[in-house]
Amino acid sequence: MDIIDSIVLGIVQGLTEFLPVSSSGHLELGKAILGDKSVPKESLLFTVVLHFATALSTMVVFRKDILDIIKGILKFEWNEDLQFISKIALSMIPAVIVGLFFEEQLEQLFGGNILLVGCMLIVTALLLFLADRAKDTNKKVSFANAFVIGISQAVAMLPGISRSGATISTSVLLGNDKTKAARFSFLMVVPLIFGKIAKDVLSGDITYESSNFTSLGVGFIAAFVAGLFACTWMIALVKKSKLSYFAFYCVIVGLITIVFSLLNT
Repeated sequence: MDIIDSIVLGIVQGLTEFLPVSSSGHLELGKAILGDKSVPKESLLFTVVLHFATALSTMVVFRKDILDIIKGILKFEWNEDLQFISKIALSMIPAVIVGLFFEEQLEQLFGGNILLVGCMLIVTALLLFLADRAKDTNKKVSFANAFVIGISQAVAMLPGISRSGATISTSVLLGNDKTKAARFSFLMVVPLIFGKIAKDVLSGDITYESSNFTSLGVGFIAAFVAGLFACTWMIALVKKSKLSYFAFYCVIVGLITIVFSLLNT
């Protein structure tokens, strides 16, 4: 993968991690279009690096919230901040279970299976259509809600299912405030990404011998910068109930992807 390809895929990751159109799905489509022939494990390394970049961009955008949460936790009281962290931890359980018991099967899905991507983009579109029609409330995410949202995050590990789209839609359909739903969705993935990277590094699942570190670095920077923009933009879009626009986009891209896949089988 050359530097130009890395920049393109980095920008795609940075934008689509927060916009509800599936970052993993678009990365697979981008690799297919650019002719990337990486084996699933090498492809996953690049995907993990880009997700790490967008996790950092999330922390920058929500830096004030994160600092407030840390201060709240250090009070050692069962306050709102400690409850929020507990809900985040609870939401991680489904994805952790999937990652531990179905990791090999999941990795194989990141090898250019664009027919699956197309079908899952249609599912994402349906979720966005439903969420855009939900009534806005002032309700906060409850512990029960957090676990259900966590299940949707686990399902979104499939390429083509938007993680932000699935989690925000689920939260909104459960009756939660749209702004609070977006905040919870973006923050809940940060510890999951860092945990996944730590696990892969310690277990040796990620290998570096054949890696192009220049391409990885350029892709990382592109994803980080694009992520800063997309995260801020997405928060405003959720408030204004503009998810249906992305639903139409997912339908169009999904159908094109399905047709392209069937014509090339």
